[in-house]
Amino acid sequence: MQGERRRFPRPTRPASDEPPPPPALKPLLFSTRDFDAAEQFAAWRSYVAPIVDTRLPDNTSQEAGFIADHTAWNLGGMLIFQHAAPPHSYMRSQAKVKSDLIDHWHISVLRSGRTWTEVDGLVSEGEPGKIQLRSLGHPFRGRATEAKVLSLILPRTLLFDVPASVEIKNNIVLSGTLTKLLIEYLNIIEANLPHFIAADLPHVVQTVRDMVVACVASSAVQSAGTEQHSILALTERVRRFVESNLSSEDLTVERICRELGISRTRLYQVFEQEGGVHHYIQRRRLLSAHASLSDPSNREQIIDIAFAVGFSSAAHFSRAFSKEFGYSPREARNLTVSPYLRHAASQASAGSSHPFDEWLRTLGHSR
Repeated sequence: MQGERRRFPRPTRPASDEPPPPPALKPLLFSTRDFDAAEQFAAWRSYVAPIVDTRLPDNTSQEAGFIADHTAWNLGGMLIFQHAAPPHSYMRSQAKVKSDLIDHWHISVLRSGRTWTEVDGLVSEGEPGKIQLRSLGHPFRGRATEAKVLSLILPRTLLFDVPASVEIKNNIVLSGTLTKLLIEYLNIIEANLPHFIAADLPHVVQTVRDMVVACVASSAVQSAGTEQHSILALTERVRRFVESNLSSEDLTVERICRELGISRTRLYQVFEQEGGVHHYIQRRRLLSAHASLSDPSNREQIIDIAFAVGFSSAAHFSRAFSKEFGYSPREARNLTVSPYLRHAASQASAGSSHPFDEWLRTLGHSR
């Protein structure tokens, strides 16, 4: 007689009492559809003003309307935004570069339409299947047809540690196999933005950064003149050094020249358009302090923020800050925004507290 077969219950995995982590990202939404037709272009112009000044094409009236949509996502170390807009021209003037202190890298991928952007007399043409890369720390101007665009804003500090053999040039168009792979990866990111949890974000940012560097290293790009490239490369080296040493009281012209092996004359020439080296250093310190003061989660004492960015005197910091921004450090913690930006903030999902311009200013400077 065959023995009875014993049956043992299968062990069951205990169910976790922990709920799955919530999505980390909430979009900031803006659309001109919520305005009267005659106000739509003015609303768009105000919304994108932190980056560029915009104009309608000749013989186009504001009364005709300007239907544009913008969705932004803040990944902490990088901003991603999608926008769709009718034809227009855009300019980031030298005056704007000096006044708003935003010098991030801007990467754009056209889903449809075309753009033409001029920097120092050289024009890059954007079209689907290619990636444009330019610095917001340098003036540019251009025009766009009706277009849909996916853009990334990377803080300059994210690309400070690129290999010495890789030179990131301004206003270039990337193409080739690695660029196609990057576009495919960005498509995946775009589709998953509503689902990422907080632990995903640093890995996403780092992977994008590494892929951008790989594309720059492998892409055959047109070079500007040798002298112009020399100036841009030196400018980038000095920017990196300054950003890495903002808190040092010994951040002087003498130290920069000594550690980077350049002459005072050359350094002054490179930063002449920035108002001089001293002015540039002070503005970077003030920008870092402004980002901390305007961050609702940062409750450090104002004097501690001032010392942390390299100011040794509270009175000097307060005077310099007020002169630069037109309001005091204390007032910076309670800034109001324009009606159009308030409208954008009110459209954002619950819990999103930063309007787009504040995201731009705090990017790369969070403490």
